[in-house]
Amino acid sequence: MFERMKTGWELGLQSFGVLRHDKELVLFPLMSGAACLLVLTSFALPLWNTPWFHQFFDAQDHQAPQNPIVYVILFAFYVVNYFVIVFFNAALVSCALKRLAGGDPTVGYGLKQAMARLPQIAAWAVVSGTVGLVLKMIESKSDKIGQLVASLVGAGWAIATYFVVPILVVEQVGPWQALKRSTSLIRRTWGEALVGNAGTGLLVMLGMIPGFISFVVGIVLFAANQPIAGGILFGLGAIWIALASLVGTAVQSILLTALYLYAAGGTTPPQFDESLLKQAFGSKKAKAV
Repeated sequence: MFERMKTGWELGLQSFGVLRHDKELVLFPLMSGAACLLVLTSFALPLWNTPWFHQFFDAQDHQAPQNPIVYVILFAFYVVNYFVIVFFNAALVSCALKRLAGGDPTVGYGLKQAMARLPQIAAWAVVSGTVGLVLKMIESKSDKIGQLVASLVGAGWAIATYFVVPILVVEQVGPWQALKRSTSLIRRTWGEALVGNAGTGLLVMLGMIPGFISFVVGIVLFAANQPIAGGILFGLGAIWIALASLVGTAVQSILLTALYLYAAGGTTPPQFDESLLKQAFGSKKAKAV
């Protein structure tokens, strides 16, 4: 396990090296977050002062909606939200693919590539929204058992769909073909890439530490009646954590793209160490399928 984490750590550093050449890639998770906030607002405002408003938000806190109409609203919300997330992820992966192939991508290029995959992205958003609604219904059947089952199924779904976004971008297949292809790649690699990817998550968490320290010190200064210094450190900490999160998302997408290229066709991007990719895939070179 330690060796796998070490491999993930080193792959994360190499992914960060790719990001250094295209710092603008952090704009994609930023745009995704802003768009998701707009989606939430666009659903919340029309529901204001209606009987469904509180049920809609209570459903986000694992409480079962009492009105079937709320499930319809939740499904629509899930579909739109997943569409936004996958769209910007597809744009980021498109840019990562171009950089790993030796090109020089731009934000406009990534958005254009994502626009060209709108049918695939929309179809996958519907599938994801359906799964999300089913998990919510399972979760609401009973408090503890429902949440446990939903968590287990959700974790399995996340693993099975690990490679879906690069598959949608590169292979431009439908949702079921993308799911089948992603599951096949995960099964062939025995999930080793997912374990190694945890090392990248650790790298991101360590990068957030200065922000957390500043955040906590700011709260302490607030409590000590030093609002100016506390406010500055609090704000700096929040900004640092947000930036680290954006960088981490971009780094993980770059790593995902490199892992997909290696898993799908045995291709090693020049920015990555082939021996590390071999270790991430159980020390066996991937074969094209």
